[in-house]
Amino acid sequence: MFIQFVQFETTLTEAEVMAIAEERAPQFRAIEGLVQKFYLKLGKPNHYGGFYIWASREAMAAFRQSELARTIPSAYRVVGAPDVDIHELLFPLRDDAALAPGATAA
Repeated sequence: MFIQFVQFETTLTEAEVMAIAEERAPQFRAIEGLVQKFYLKLGKPNHYGGFYIWASREAMAAFRQSELARTIPSAYRVVGAPDVDIHELLFPLRDDAALAPGATAA
């Protein structure tokens, strides 16, 4: 599996970012090979991000060439170029159930 961490600055308010993320979430849920996506509010004002877990490098590459990926900068009014880091996942500490909303760490 592969991890993709995207960080960006936007001119939008937090409420606007949340509305766009919620509106586009069904499109992300439909992506084959996207195991999970976490939407992030970063520590600097107007900085947000996405933490993606991909089943394979091929799935990640296919997404990065998609129309959905190409529209992220315009949809979120990204300032400058986003920072993108990609890493291979060695293994998870916990199973998927630990990631469910409301789950507590063991």
